[in-house]
Amino acid sequence: MLIEITKFEDLDTRALMDLYRESNEENAEYFHPDMDKTEALALQEAGFLEFLRRDFFNGVNRYYVLEEGSVWVSALRLTPVREGFYYLEALETHPDYRKRGYGARVLSETLRSLEKSGPFEVHDRVNKKNTASLATHRKCGFVVDSEVGMDYLTGERNDRSYGMRYCFK
Repeated sequence: MLIEITKFEDLDTRALMDLYRESNEENAEYFHPDMDKTEALALQEAGFLEFLRRDFFNGVNRYYVLEEGSVWVSALRLTPVREGFYYLEALETHPDYRKRGYGARVLSETLRSLEKSGPFEVHDRVNKKNTASLATHRKCGFVVDSEVGMDYLTGERNDRSYGMRYCFK
């Protein structure tokens, strides 16, 4: 089932941190290499949740989560940049549920949900080496729009990623 979350208070923070555990562990190791791994992970998770509470949930941004049984198996964040133009980020599938189509499912169900509001574009940036994510995006109708990925929230460009685009007219 697809869940749309618009307020931090509606977030199951433990389920979300379980889903993003692998990414948080990588970030903890990168940002806190000299700390105990357990403490570094706790610090990383706390920072992630504080970002969501303070910055992300602002009344217009949305988290989409795919729930299977009682497990959050895949999720993504969606930010409206302007009318009919969205920036997607943090598409993630729980490591125990990968290679089962959940990433494509959360993405395609999110796109179908947006179609109810009329024409739109969704942009994302995907690391050029992340073949699984590139395949998932393509499977859902995204195309490579640029050889350099763009973070539409910060304006940062990254030549290690592609700019991906999905259009619904």
